[in-house]
Amino acid sequence: MGRDWQSPIGNFYGSILVRLRPEDPLPPTLAFVAALAVYDALKEVAPQLDLLIKWPNDILSGGAKISGILLERRDDAVIIGMGINLAFHPQGLGRPVTSLSALGASPPTPQEFQPILALSFSHWLGLWRAGGLPDILAAWQAQAHAKGTPLSVHLPDGQSIEGVFDGLDVQGALQLRLADGAVRAIHAGDVFLI
Repeated sequence: MGRDWQSPIGNFYGSILVRLRPEDPLPPTLAFVAALAVYDALKEVAPQLDLLIKWPNDILSGGAKISGILLERRDDAVIIGMGINLAFHPQGLGRPVTSLSALGASPPTPQEFQPILALSFSHWLGLWRAGGLPDILAAWQAQAHAKGTPLSVHLPDGQSIEGVFDGLDVQGALQLRLADGAVRAIHAGDVFLI
């Protein structure tokens, strides 16, 4: 996507590998599992912060991104890469970003944060496997931007569209209500709160 990667010491960078089972929900829905795990881990170390999840898996505070998550499928596995701004955040990105320390929280070290995140991920992965996707999507929506939130979506083909968040479909696709009242399912794209 043409983005630079910055990784100053003091932030958390890690990957989790999930071996897929035949009965698992669709692999891309692990994005919601990862978002809930990061959200809960951040709330554990900084409960005073106002956080929300932006579709599908960015964690924001005050409209600024504090965490990013990427998924990559390899055969029977999904690799989930996570970057969490604990002590620092990049500058000059053209969009708001932040860190725990910038928000006034005392950040844990990456080594202290890792077991908290691992335990949270294990919890949500277990629910994903046991209860399926509906429970995960319900939990995600409880921590995400509200229905009616204005959004701009930059699609993979370069097109940009605007509308309001109208929930998720049963597979986790973003439902974008357009100005004419039509609802468009978004399966991939960069989403921005407007």
